[in-house]
Amino acid sequence: MTPETETTLTHLRSRYLAAQLAGNRMEALRLLVDEGVLRGVPIQVLHLDVIQPAQYEIGRLWQENIISVAQEHQATAIAQLSLAHLYRHLPRDPPNGKLVLLSCVEGELHEVGARMASDFLEMAGFDVRFLGASVPHEHLGRMVRQARPHLLALSVTMTYHLPALRRAVEHARAVDPDLPIAVGGLAFRWAPGLEDTLGVSFLGRDARELVSAACRTLGV
Repeated sequence: MTPETETTLTHLRSRYLAAQLAGNRMEALRLLVDEGVLRGVPIQVLHLDVIQPAQYEIGRLWQENIISVAQEHQATAIAQLSLAHLYRHLPRDPPNGKLVLLSCVEGELHEVGARMASDFLEMAGFDVRFLGASVPHEHLGRMVRQARPHLLALSVTMTYHLPALRRAVEHARAVDPDLPIAVGGLAFRWAPGLEDTLGVSFLGRDARELVSAACRTLGV
């Protein structure tokens, strides 16, 4: 990435963040489309270099009580709308015949990162079933039994939901002991090495790494 491109993305990200904080949905979408998609910025770059870091900043502002819960919810709703709006612009590889079930663990309400990961998997040709936020363990196990995915991916953002992650893995393993399981989310920044104790297939530190590891694991 050239310095000029980095400067352009930094400027775009700051303006997008300002639109989020102001609750201006129209401006946030205009920036992503008019100054992103229509200027040739790859969707993957908009996801990882604009929307994701802006969302991290929203989380920091909330944790430090600089913005209220209501403001955090408002900004997150704009991020979700942005991802939904960009969905129709996703470039897609040919279908690879592999089904991925992706879910946030029970109690985990932060689904922006998981939604982004599902988009990256779909761009890579995977058939993705995205279950969204806070899926109870029993219902996750039931879905594994019904869908018979080639890979289960579980997302956890807050560290106090890590016990729920363990239970989700246990329920999935009870249904299919050989099912490859991927984990990811911000919680792993504060719990390094946890993936080894869970006995899962791999940790996806970001959406790109998740896709690469999924391709290796499933032989795509």
